[in-house]
Amino acid sequence: MAKKEIAIQFKIQAPGGQATPAPPIGPALGQHGVNPGQFIQQFNERTRPLNGKIVSCVITVFKDRSFDFEVKSPPATVLIKEAAGIAKGSPTPHTEKVGTVNREQLEAIAKEKVKEMTGHSIEAMMKTIAGTARSMGVTVEGMDSP
Repeated sequence: MAKKEIAIQFKIQAPGGQATPAPPIGPALGQHGVNPGQFIQQFNERTRPLNGKIVSCVITVFKDRSFDFEVKSPPATVLIKEAAGIAKGSPTPHTEKVGTVNREQLEAIAKEKVKEMTGHSIEAMMKTIAGTARSMGVTVEGMDSP
């Protein structure tokens, strides 16, 4: 099979299994020539097990207006908020703490994101995620602070 010529590649974030063609997803797809209804149907089918969790998606649009997409794991911030049981990060992370995560939770997040992160070991990825958590105002237990 001949390789299709890529017109554009872009990223979106949408709730797994619950995406709709309403803004911002529909217009983002439409401006790149992707049929929003067709994409939403396929995306929701593939992401049904994630039910509402925000996931990243890389969409590749080809010259013939066909498309392909790859679903990525949820962003680290979404996973940290879920682990800490908070709705959002702190507006002043160094003075106001909003939640706590422990070493086991960091390890679970690192293992979920291992395919998309750079790092030589799970330990290195855990440190990266711990830094993200600290910048959100989440206290990290069981890890050495920088």
